[in-house]
Amino acid sequence: MPAEHGHHHGPTRGARNRKRLAVTLVLVAAYMVAEVIGGVFANSLALLADAGHMLSDVAALGLALFAIWFAGRPAPPRRTYGYYRTEILAALVNGAGLVAISVLIFVEAIRRFRTPPEVEGGLLLGVALGGLAINLAGLWILHGGREESLNVKGAWLHVLTDALGSVQAIAAGGLILAFGWTWVDPLASLLIGALVIFSSWELIREAVSVLMESAPGHLDVDEVRNTILAHPGVIDVHDLHIWTIATGLDALSAHVAVEDGSAPPRLLGELSELLYDRFGIDHITIQIEPESFEERRAWI
Repeated sequence: MPAEHGHHHGPTRGARNRKRLAVTLVLVAAYMVAEVIGGVFANSLALLADAGHMLSDVAALGLALFAIWFAGRPAPPRRTYGYYRTEILAALVNGAGLVAISVLIFVEAIRRFRTPPEVEGGLLLGVALGGLAINLAGLWILHGGREESLNVKGAWLHVLTDALGSVQAIAAGGLILAFGWTWVDPLASLLIGALVIFSSWELIREAVSVLMESAPGHLDVDEVRNTILAHPGVIDVHDLHIWTIATGLDALSAHVAVEDGSAPPRLLGELSELLYDRFGIDHITIQIEPESFEERRAWI
């Protein structure tokens, strides 16, 4: 007797998070363009690298908005899970693109170490300070939603790492102004590029894990199995599968053998609530199998 269990998030919370993400996306995207222009005029690779890092923020914010929008769409007959996985495919493509950008930054930084060009330290410092202000504003806007949604939390983390990149660019501009050390510009760009690689690699790893339907990293499959087995009336659990449909939406299916005489409807409700409350799994399918059925199956 299979059963579905779902917990749907309220429209008010989703609307709040959409607004937070949209406002932050506009701010970050606008200043990303400003950093590109400033990097070209200041001849600063650090600013251009930080703009590349801001691109990862734009991608993360856009993906989060995209995921929320798709979550509200009804599933057509041929796509029983809807379009949730589109978010994962987009994340994979964006992560690969950001790695390519980082490689280009590294190549250019090595070239500039050999022949350091003149860099406008004042312009670099001013634009980087503006970038830090935008990132801090983004962190403040997203702060209220990061405990409500994994999508928002992921976007918040992207903005946080970009704020650190702005701090590195500010340090480079200050050192160039104070001491004329033009070599700190490519050094800062290498550090920013490393940040982009780190965040992109995590993005790619998580996307591949979801597409391979691996168990979510924050869940211990054995602990879930033992929790089900410890419930009164349960004698066995098999064909247990736990996977991620999309960010923040975990799913579980299992065959649960129970003692003869156990009430399936009551047991289904109790197990579903238990798994949701303890592990946060909100898409649950359980097939109840009486003990006598298990004994017959053992002889087949």
